[in-house]
Amino acid sequence: MLSLLYRLADRARHRARRRRADPDFSTGRRGEDLAHRFLRRQGFTIVARNYRPRAGAGEIDLIAWEKDQLAFIEVKTRATDEFGTPDRAVDAEKQAYIERAARDYMRRAGVVWGVVRFDIVSVTLTEPPAIGLFRDAFGPKRTL
Repeated sequence: MLSLLYRLADRARHRARRRRADPDFSTGRRGEDLAHRFLRRQGFTIVARNYRPRAGAGEIDLIAWEKDQLAFIEVKTRATDEFGTPDRAVDAEKQAYIERAARDYMRRAGVVWGVVRFDIVSVTLTEPPAIGLFRDAFGPKRTL
């Protein structure tokens, strides 16, 4: 039992070391922080950050109310837009993961599907940072 705890602690330390050494981790975190502040200035009320369903499939960067709509927001950050804008990185597979996590959140929060939308915040870390909000960037997939 004790060896299991030691192995888990070693894994956690290793993961933390990798995050500190990974420049993409700090870029993504900085982008989320900028997006969070940007959305609050736009009148959004942030209710969750980095939401993961218990099943572990998917993650939602930010969940926020804007008036009477609940927005599930994916934040994409890039150092430059040399290879295209960050929002283009949200492909169909990523959308499916976000939607799955959104359905889990809605079920737990008791929110009806009709007030939901999916937004993307695109952050390019130039000086000053360029931040773009794409409301209703993609829609939920139809289920039969």
